[in-house]
Amino acid sequence: MAASKPVRKARAALVVLFLLLLGMGGGLAYGVQQGHAQWAPLLALDLEGGTQMVLSPQVESGEEIDDDQLNQAVEIIRQRVDGTGVAEAEIAVQGAENVVVGMPGVPDEQTRELIQASAAMEFRSVLEVRRDPVLAQRAELQALLESPELDDEQRAVVEEQLEALSEDPEQEQLEDEEAPASPEEAHAELLETLSSQMAPDDFAEIEDHLTEELAAEFLDYECRPDLTIEDREAQDPDLPLVTCNPDTGDIFILGPVDVDGDYINDASWGTEQGPTGMATGYYETVIHFDSTGTELFREASTRLYGYPQGTPQNRFAIVLDGHVIVAPNMLSPITDGNARVTGEYTDAEARNLAEQLRYGSLPISFQIESEQQISATLGAEQLRMGLLAGIIGLLLTAGYAIYQYRSLALAVTIPSLVVVALITWWALSLLGWSDGYRLSMAGIAGLILSIGLTADSFVVYFERVKDELREGRSLAGAVEAGWSRARRTILASKAVNVLAAVVLYMVAVGNVRGFAFTLGLTALIDVILVFLFTHPLMQLLARRKFFASGKRFSGLSAQELGVDVLYKGAGRFARSNVVYSDQAAAAVGAGENVDTENDAAPATDVPTAEPRSAAADRKAELPDIPEEEWARMTIAERRKARREVELARREAEPARKEAEPASSSSSESTEGDQR
Repeated sequence: MAASKPVRKARAALVVLFLLLLGMGGGLAYGVQQGHAQWAPLLALDLEGGTQMVLSPQVESGEEIDDDQLNQAVEIIRQRVDGTGVAEAEIAVQGAENVVVGMPGVPDEQTRELIQASAAMEFRSVLEVRRDPVLAQRAELQALLESPELDDEQRAVVEEQLEALSEDPEQEQLEDEEAPASPEEAHAELLETLSSQMAPDDFAEIEDHLTEELAAEFLDYECRPDLTIEDREAQDPDLPLVTCNPDTGDIFILGPVDVDGDYINDASWGTEQGPTGMATGYYETVIHFDSTGTELFREASTRLYGYPQGTPQNRFAIVLDGHVIVAPNMLSPITDGNARVTGEYTDAEARNLAEQLRYGSLPISFQIESEQQISATLGAEQLRMGLLAGIIGLLLTAGYAIYQYRSLALAVTIPSLVVVALITWWALSLLGWSDGYRLSMAGIAGLILSIGLTADSFVVYFERVKDELREGRSLAGAVEAGWSRARRTILASKAVNVLAAVVLYMVAVGNVRGFAFTLGLTALIDVILVFLFTHPLMQLLARRKFFASGKRFSGLSAQELGVDVLYKGAGRFARSNVVYSDQAAAAVGAGENVDTENDAAPATDVPTAEPRSAAADRKAELPDIPEEEWARMTIAERRKARREVELARREAEPARKEAEPASSSSSESTEGDQR
């Protein structure tokens, strides 16, 4: 026979849950296979050990910073920390303003000062440029490797080329065939080139600073993505600077600072338009200077525009924290304070450049609000004790469920706890991969608390079902009626949990946020579990004869429903009120569908405290109420309806007794006539 509607819904929900688990597990397996993720959640520093510092931004002008500028600050701090030689440092935004820096070991005073210092954005003119062939080739391969158009085979080839470029000693020694052989020759060639290409007045201003040491540095400069503390401190805004663009492999000699980044009001990006006003299909970044910056950049752009197009002296470099991020040509003097940077940029590239420029308009320093040292030994011990506490809590919850609900706990509660644990584990691992989330000790505390909150959903649901059974429904009907009421209670409870977690996350700082996050996450997972697993599983089990007929140790027998239980909820009824529908159980055993709507009238062979006639009289005492309305009524409303019927029956009892003698006399007279 065709399956009933509740069974079809239950199977569909279980299929959705299976697809969800398959997607999560498959996605995590792909991340692990690619080396970007791991099966276990990432651990925070309080469990792995190291130093954690919470930084708060200090803005000189008193202005407020936005998310883009704060994210840019995080990237700059990450480059600075990496430049100190610290490996596996963790830098992330916490809340609306704070930045959390975590690193193994104990940072020295220089590192602390470097982290707290504000970034330096400068506009310098380009004096000379050369390209490092090794770095340029590596940058091209790295850019190609990040292209989404590569298939796995092509990606493997590029990775091999990139690895060979880093390991081949001959490749590392590639040099320009025309490069000078000595610093003296390099110095002489540099002076000759610049004197012939630059205006006399411009060359005279910097000639004294074009030393032999500068030429030697330009000749032997090794471009690194992260500058050391010594390199950063050696930069002087009034002197030429040798630096590079790590993304292109270009090595520059830059002139003194023309315009400081403090004079940037804002930066934006948008679609680039050609000379005819038509969109070119690329994007541009627009720099907006204040009045002082407008005047300074007007003078610099006018001077640079006087040099021929394509020469190094026609370019200006935007330098952020000692590195060139872009060095465009000067196509025209900029007199209105709005400089447009073009170059066949994509939307993401133009936006990233705009964010970097906006950061330069708001110098931010950081103050260390708190610093905590965590040893690896202490972290391992905390992790061990946290896992032990979670196991103990899980065992206690499972033990209580088995004591309270017998086989029902083994068939529903225990599997539900296993599924919710699996979803939570994979969710934390995926969040660690996608967003860098790390599980802290406070987060583990939230997970332990969620065990009890999850079990609370089962208790509410099961007790509602038991209340419906005590009212005389079959198990299939009790599951549907109990779910319609328990569902509202569970949703209200989880909404309160999520609201509390969100408020706590918003107002808290530090590790307390980890507690709030896991608390809210598990509340959402619990709702998914109850709707896609617990209730559908109950719908299927309600069709099994063992549970439908109330067998012993099923958790739903007359004895188990009538005893005093540890959970004292709404289920406080006399043992005599526990009845079952043996016809429903027989239909389940025969594989037939059970009518879950028309099962309010009890008819049972299960022994009760009342005689069979009393149980049968109860059916006659049921009020004349439509079945749909009866199903929506609460237990208290049903009791009230029964009391009204009972009161009406008692009021009619005297009239019935008076009618009985008259009926008896009439019968006797009829018998006399027949004789």
